[in-house]
Amino acid sequence: MFSLAMLAAILAAASPPAERRVVITIDDLPAVSVAGEGVAADLAMTEKLLAALRQSGAPAIGFVNEGKLAPAGGLPEPDRVALLERWVEAGMDLGNHTYSHPDLHRIPLDDFEKEVERGDDVTRGLLAARGRALRYFRHPFLHTGRDLATKTGLEKFLSARGYTIAPVTHDNGEWIFATAYAKAGRRGDAAVLRKIAEAYVPYMEAKFDYFERESRSLFSREIPQILLIHANSLNADSFERLAAMMKRRGYTFVTLDEALKDPAYLSPDTYTGPGGITWLHRWALTRGGKALVLPDEPQVPGFVLELAGVDGE
Repeated sequence: MFSLAMLAAILAAASPPAERRVVITIDDLPAVSVAGEGVAADLAMTEKLLAALRQSGAPAIGFVNEGKLAPAGGLPEPDRVALLERWVEAGMDLGNHTYSHPDLHRIPLDDFEKEVERGDDVTRGLLAARGRALRYFRHPFLHTGRDLATKTGLEKFLSARGYTIAPVTHDNGEWIFATAYAKAGRRGDAAVLRKIAEAYVPYMEAKFDYFERESRSLFSREIPQILLIHANSLNADSFERLAAMMKRRGYTFVTLDEALKDPAYLSPDTYTGPGGITWLHRWALTRGGKALVLPDEPQVPGFVLELAGVDGE
């Protein structure tokens, strides 16, 4: 039985040289906070994550939940808005991830559309002040609708509001690693923090191998990958190693604009199931059903699931 670290090493050695491209997209800005840490900790995390992004040369885009700017209700708090300002000052792009991260599969479309509208006031202003426009939307939970009427209705609404949907091809259980990491951090357990961090990058590399193979299966080539991670302490502490792994696999970092020029992203997507799944899976299901979805997708190690207190990815 191979460990994830051993598997990642084997996959990296076996991977043929390729000119690969990847977009770094980061959800749930300004931060996925740990209870009780406060704005100062979020600022420290933000600065560390942005420094790692700049060092890697990755032009990331962060997707904002504006409700996090006013956790007590009322108007956005200036020190929390300042966290978003750090992103635009660093040259990163911002997108809309709704106001409070609701689930489209649990609320009416009209209510969800109000969440989209409410979720872009501050972000739009921050970008406009620098001559930039708010252009991209990311679905919470990657839930795009349980029926075609809802799915297409939201797509029309977003288009009319000037949004392009930001798809994902590399979804993963990073949030589970991050939950376990945050819990260990609260306990001050350095040994567990190190164990989680050491498992994280090999797991993500195994996922890259999987989605590269799925891309080749569907398109006979590798399309630009769009990676989903979150604004949290795990990535602030680990992004340099994550970026080094991607570069070792032959990836260069590109913008979402550039990636979406690839014609693969015009592929039909009629998926309306319950899952929040990657667009590679959506295209496979649309084209030929479950038979086109590659088996044996890597899973989060059991010890991480246990530490996070979740049942599965």
